[in-house]
Order: sequence, then C-alpha cells, then structure tokens
Amino acid sequence: MTRNGSLKTHAGNNGVKYDYIKINGYHGKKEGREGREKNVPGTGVASRQQRRESFEQAPIYVAVMTYVGFGIVTLFGYLRDFLRAVGLEKCHVALEREEQKDFVPLYQDFENFYTRNLYMRVRDNWNRPVCSLPGPVFDLMERVSDDYNWTFRLTGRTLHDVINVGSYNYLGFAENNADFLKTVADKTRQYGVGVCSTRQEMGNLSSHEELEQLVAEFLSVESSMTFGMGFATNSMNIPALVGKGCLILSDELNHTSLILGARLSGATIRVFKHNNMHSLEKMLREAVVSGQPRTHRPWKKILIMVEGIYSMEGSVVRLPEIVALKKKYKAYLYLDEAHSIGAVGRSGRGVTELFDVNPADVDVMMGTFTKSFGAAGGYIAGKKELVDYLRSHSHSSVYAAAMSPPVVEQIMRAMKGIMGKDGSTEGIRRVRQLAENTRYFRARLKEMGFIIYGNDDSPVVPILLYMPGKVVAFSREMLARKIGVVVVGFPATPITEARARFCLSASHTRAMLDQVLHHLNEVGDSFILKFSRRKYPSWSELQDEKDSEPAS
Repeated sequence: MTRNGSLKTHAGNNGVKYDYIKINGYHGKKEGREGREKNVPGTGVASRQQRRESFEQAPIYVAVMTYVGFGIVTLFGYLRDFLRAVGLEKCHVALEREEQKDFVPLYQDFENFYTRNLYMRVRDNWNRPVCSLPGPVFDLMERVSDDYNWTFRLTGRTLHDVINVGSYNYLGFAENNADFLKTVADKTRQYGVGVCSTRQEMGNLSSHEELEQLVAEFLSVESSMTFGMGFATNSMNIPALVGKGCLILSDELNHTSLILGARLSGATIRVFKHNNMHSLEKMLREAVVSGQPRTHRPWKKILIMVEGIYSMEGSVVRLPEIVALKKKYKAYLYLDEAHSIGAVGRSGRGVTELFDVNPADVDVMMGTFTKSFGAAGGYIAGKKELVDYLRSHSHSSVYAAAMSPPVVEQIMRAMKGIMGKDGSTEGIRRVRQLAENTRYFRARLKEMGFIIYGNDDSPVVPILLYMPGKVVAFSREMLARKIGVVVVGFPATPITEARARFCLSASHTRAMLDQVLHHLNEVGDSFILKFSRRKYPSWSELQDEKDSEPAS
C-alpha cells in the first residue's frame, strides 16, 4: 500500500513483509500488536480496555517550540498594549468611563490580556455561523473581518457541504428526515413547544413520566428523573446530594458542570490524577483514616465523581477498578455519561455495558440527551430513594421549567430506536456503525503518524497539534478544504497540548471519512504535524487479525 509515497512494503530476509513509514523524517518498521503492547497489570475487560488507550508524549523539541511560540505572542501582546497606550494603535477593548474612575473597577484590564492580544487574533476559528442542519455535512455563512477579528461582517456567500467532524451527533439522530420525525411533529401539534411551568406545578405531562420510565428501563435501574438542561443536571443536583462535612474526590479532567456543582455544594473537594487508581486510593485511604480536618470526625459522605468518556481527552473511565475502590472504602460513585451513553457498549448502554459492570454498583448515573439522542436536557438515574429525594430537593426539579414536549418525544424516539422498540433495527445499526467508524478513523490516524489521545472505543478523537501557530493554520486550512473541525487550546487544555478534537458520527459514510483522512494526511505533511514515534499496524492488518480471532 502506498500513501503519498511515504508508505512502502518491503519483504525481509525471513519472508515477512514490513511496511516502512516516513513521518516527519522518522523511518521505521511497523510492528505487530505483540511487540507494541505493554504488560499492563490486571485481567479481564478492564485491563484490555486500558491497553487500548493511548497518551503518547511528543518529542521534547515540540514542547520547547510550543513554549517559545507562546512567549513570542506574549511579547508582541505587550508591544501592542504599549502602542495602544501611546495612541499609535486603535484601542478596541472596553474601558472604564472617566467619571467612574473613583469607583471600584468592574474588571481588571490585565486579566483581559490573553483575550485581546491572543484570542482576538484567531477568533475567526470559533463561533462560525451555521445556516443548515448540523448533520454529517452542513453549510456555513462566510464572514470576514476588516479589523483583525474584533468585528465580523457577512459576505452573503455560503460555504456548502462542509463535512462536520466537530458536532456531538454520535448516532446521527440530529436529522431532518420527515419519516423519522413524524412522531415529533405530531407531539408538537398536540402539545406545542413550551410548557411554561415547572414539573411540580402545572408542567408535569404524561410524556415526561413515560420518558423517565423509559430511561430507567434503558439503564436497567429502578428509577430516573429528567431535566431540561444537561449542564444544570450536574451543577444543580450535586449540591442536593452533598454539603458541608462531605468529601468529593474529583478526577482532574472532570467537566466544568461537575466542578461548578462541587463548588456550589460547600463540600470539601480533593482532586485525583486522571484515571489514576493509585492516586484515588491514596486519597480514599487518607479520608477514611484521618477524617475531616482539625476535628478528625468521619466524613458524612465520600463521593467519587468521574466521567464515562472525557470530552477533551477521549479517554474512558476505569470503571471496574473505581467500583472496587468505592466498595472497599464505602464511598459513593457519581458517573457522568454525557459523552458515553448511546456512544459505547454493545447496545449503546454506555460504559457500564462496555465493562460489564452492574448498573446497581453506580450510585448516581447521570447523562445528557444533547449528544447521542440529538435533543436537549439530562437525567439522573439510580435507586428509587435517590430519585424521590432529588424530586423535592433538586433546584433543577423545583425551579426549572419542564422539558419541551417535542424534545421529550425526540429523546423517546431515539431511545426506542436503540432499544428496538420501534420495530426496526435502525438504532442498533447506528450504534454498530459508530463503533466501526471510530475504530477505522483512529487506526488510520495512528497509521499516518499523528499523536492522538484516548481509548480506541471513544468517538472523541483529539489530534495533538501543540504549537499555537499551527492550531490556527490547521483550522483555517481544513475549512478551506471544506472540513469543519474544532480546535482547542490554552486555557481549555494544558498550554503544551493544544489539539483538534474530532467527534465521529454514525451518519458519517466511509467516503466522508476517507475524504477527511486524505486532507488530514496532506495537511499533516505540509504543517509537520505527524509527531508520533510509535509504530502501528495498518487498518487492513487489524482487520486480518480480527478475522483470524476465534469466535467467542
């Protein structure tokens, strides 16, 4: 197989064929799995999943050049601030009015340094206006700036058929197929689009209760309750579960909604290293032995908070090991499955199914409907006592407006499709197609020589770009090739780990993925983005290995 002249097949003296690959000047043989996998402790599903996660470190020169790049743009930022101060450059930032100079300032000017001097120069790579269904392809409104991205103006032109590899439309249920959406349209005609009341007052519809029963059945738990906003599902329910005198052990890469909920709760928060069981057990042991600070009284509750799939890393929680630690130290487990529910597992049931973990071992199961189900809102599920308690103590339940009826129907439509309750196999076909697309895309990227993070089963695929200048150039070049990507940098990621985050969908065809991979290969060569020094088998070799495995 030849790929732009960089991949060649050669037969060695022993008759075995090796693929030689050239990546940014690095030459080497691609090895089989046996020589590549490390001896990871543990057995069973958990250890196999752990071996399938990759967090390769870049060469040291990449980290050095990344720091140098940020240093240069920071120096130019100070220069531009000086030019604005002396009047040689127009100042676009907000300033305090002269008559308010004796008041306490609303904001500190220096705190805005990063925004005005770094982010503004590259702001065109975010918040691009979409003017079509955000499916596997979409249309973008073209915009330009005459003042270095401080303001934009639309040109009136539209960029058609841009391949969308940035949306969380994992199962492709964000769609406008009239045949699929008939029940949603009927529900809209029957109930309208708004309830205008909370569930505890006049906004509790029969469809809300039907949805909650369906969610509980889907997750194999006793009960569930739903909320109109995914972010608020975390931030408003965690304070109802823990408070002063409680301890929260939070993964260092948890989502902002989990962090906010933990802070609002008033509980003590301690952060353990990402997916590091030694760090977590050390904190659990210390918490049990030492108790609360000063008084050394036992903690009222110890709550471990983790995510199923981490949205910036693409990594999967080490659930069996966390459940074992939770049982050992008598703690509680809060699992956020925003990105994993519907996206992983044989039938889309999330990480509990992926690891064959009993859902009853997870005390609080949380997830959102905004991704795999193509809708909005979130849920909390678990024991009936937990859900009944939250119905009267959760701020989201007591004060928030009830979920829109057509949104409820869309969630039920998607969930019934996954469960096969709609009389078809379309839902499970999408789950399997997503898994196939994920494995194919990740394997091809590794083969090309990109450093990617995360688990082989995760549809969140971060490609490490590192240097700030390359992040901007990558995003603009991909859009010029009609590929819509999401790029992320500091402060959303560590300063040396800027990346492009790809989110795969069951609605992506193989032709679409091949087109994206073709352009990624060319851009990776042009911008020197292939930093990996590891050797991986090709997709065809992986398929041969899979076909040769005995059926279980």
